[in-house]
Amino acid sequence: MHQHGHDDPNAKKLYELIKDVKIAMMTTVDTDGTLHSRPMYSQDTDEHGDLWFFTQIQSPKITEVSRDNEVNLAYADPSSQNYVSVSGKAEIVRDKAKIHEKWSEPLRAWFPNGVDDPQIALIRVHPVKGEYWDSPSSTIVHLYGYVKAAITGEQPHPGDQAKVDLKG
Repeated sequence: MHQHGHDDPNAKKLYELIKDVKIAMMTTVDTDGTLHSRPMYSQDTDEHGDLWFFTQIQSPKITEVSRDNEVNLAYADPSSQNYVSVSGKAEIVRDKAKIHEKWSEPLRAWFPNGVDDPQIALIRVHPVKGEYWDSPSSTIVHLYGYVKAAITGEQPHPGDQAKVDLKG
């Protein structure tokens, strides 16, 4: 997978960690200023590193993103002990060609009227920064790290963690 034009050497790893995670928790700023999170089905990342999500044009997140476009996406793959957080700027996309390009039949579960439903919109998230935690999934590796920490008094280091600049 290419780095999507990002200069940070950790960008490639961050995108690799999220490419197979299909559900992200999207957090927006609600109209009362509080944070509001919901699960969103994640589409493939595009060549610029932007992240895409389908939504109904009448949904609260459209109002929230229109008012304050700062969002955060949280990805988790507990079976691999990989976790990623991406913050960025969201925009609403109504382009029918882009909707057709991103459409896949499993989306019909959320959009029963199909790809031509006039209520479908996309949310494109332009990532600004991210952070990942990539831990070995082996319980033995974790146990060894914690036992070693208990004996030596040093904190365990069960995997990689990096902050990533995603401004392209």
